[in-house]
Amino acid sequence: MKLIYETHSTTRDNERGIATGWQPGELSEEGIREAIAMGARRREVDVVFSSDLRRAVHSVELADLTVPHFQDWRLRECDYGDLNGAPVDALEPRVDRVHKPFPAGQSYWDVVELTRSFLADLKRWHNGQVVLVVAHSANRWAFEHLLGSHAPLEDLITAPFNWQPGWEYDV
Repeated sequence: MKLIYETHSTTRDNERGIATGWQPGELSEEGIREAIAMGARRREVDVVFSSDLRRAVHSVELADLTVPHFQDWRLRECDYGDLNGAPVDALEPRVDRVHKPFPAGQSYWDVVELTRSFLADLKRWHNGQVVLVVAHSANRWAFEHLLGSHAPLEDLITAPFNWQPGWEYDV
């Protein structure tokens, strides 16, 4: 199976420096353009899975792909708990939240375990297909930890984010 991971398109919260977390989020004008561009470059996929949070679902809808699209709550962003909707700086230092949950929320390791569960189901039901996953930054770290470089989660979280048009993994 080939898994292609894309982050959801840019949101108004991203542009304002807000940590949306488990809130729905709304795509910005730039995000709308990004979602349409994602659709143009991802025509070869067999199936799409996304987080069930609105910003990821809307990114897939605007991509206008003609394949099945399934929403899976296990692909949600990390639940920042009391800090959902807070300024991004309030999450720092994020590396402290690898194993220790955010107040009334999750840890990044919780996201890794949900991603591991998602991957097990994906292998069972979609082996041999090209699968597009559209989710969030915590999921990207989880996929990279589980399928890519296998780097420690602490290193992935503290590394600078360099956006690119998707990450590809052989599963």
